[in-house]
Amino acid sequence: MHAPFVSQKLAAFSASSNDAPPRHLGTRYDLNGEFLREPGNTVVCHLAEGSRTQYAIIKARKQLLDMPEAHSHLAFTPISSLHMTVFQGIIEYRRTWPYWPKEMPGDTSIDEMTDFYLKKLQAFPQLPAFAMQITRVSPLGLTLKGATVEDDRAVAEWRNAFADAFSYRHPDHETYEFHITFAYIMRWFDPGCLPHWQRMLDECLEELRSAVPVLEMRPPAFCEFNDMKHFEELIVFDPV
Repeated sequence: MHAPFVSQKLAAFSASSNDAPPRHLGTRYDLNGEFLREPGNTVVCHLAEGSRTQYAIIKARKQLLDMPEAHSHLAFTPISSLHMTVFQGIIEYRRTWPYWPKEMPGDTSIDEMTDFYLKKLQAFPQLPAFAMQITRVSPLGLTLKGATVEDDRAVAEWRNAFADAFSYRHPDHETYEFHITFAYIMRWFDPGCLPHWQRMLDECLEELRSAVPVLEMRPPAFCEFNDMKHFEELIVFDPV
């Protein structure tokens, strides 16, 4: 008899694949699913309010929430926080280059850093619009890529321009995987439950791609945050 199919990407969430606790546990959230203070700034696209995309993604999120292991293993962010990160700004616990600009002291307050970038981003260029599609659903949310090759190029142009403005590029700058986070992992999964998750995730992806082949999102916005529950838009960058 063949073992039930579990993809390599889903198997990565198995307790049998992990000896160490999840990376952000204890700094971003705790084992009760409560989000901790971790201030910073970032550039994101929020979902278009009241759109078909928002409805479909909220439905998909509920499918994950309804799984038996969801509440014990995953810390879910609020619906209002759903977004795609375009470019990662600075954050409290990463204060060295290439996650922090060389020209600013590493002990500069987060509020001062946000003010610093607010001034720099006043001169940010207008860039082409881009559209995104969903390529994968995982226990943590959605993986995205450009709807077309031209969209991939356009969103890369935005990322490169923000890298110039922020004065750093993360090591994964060229290979960054766009995503919409639903949750963070608190406890690794028992391998026995993963085939059920695989079936649900596959069905969820099929439904999403049928309902929203291209996502409706707001333009990129420079935001500040205190934790992963809310991202306050400070500057909105309307595309050409």
